[in-house]
Amino acid sequence: MKKECTIKNRNKLVVFKERRSQLTIENKDEVLATQIIVDGCEITSGLRCDFMFLIKEMEFYIELKGQDINHAIKQIEMTILRLSQDRIKQKKKSFIICTRSPMTSATIQNLQVKFRKKFNSELIIQSSPYKYIV
Repeated sequence: MKKECTIKNRNKLVVFKERRSQLTIENKDEVLATQIIVDGCEITSGLRCDFMFLIKEMEFYIELKGQDINHAIKQIEMTILRLSQDRIKQKKKSFIICTRSPMTSATIQNLQVKFRKKFNSELIIQSSPYKYIV
């Protein structure tokens, strides 16, 4: 029997947590949202991020990491290619929440520009814990 990979709810706070990294998304209007466990559930092989979150016509891709930002970006890219409704047109936000970021802000800004062009996705790289309000 396949484990349930999808949870739908209207929770005001949705917490994604793995080891020491944590992202809290505040669903301030308490609209129906979908949490998807990607790693090991929705996708079981190849590179993939940890979670996907669908809310207000947007796709969120979430990778909770130690500090390997480049690997995290590859994981999110592969997940977008496999799960996104539309890799180019669909509005997306991609989160990399890390215990510490070894990169300079200039390096991160360059990655963010490339990522937005390639996937129409804002790339948010933050230290844990991080809270985002939708």
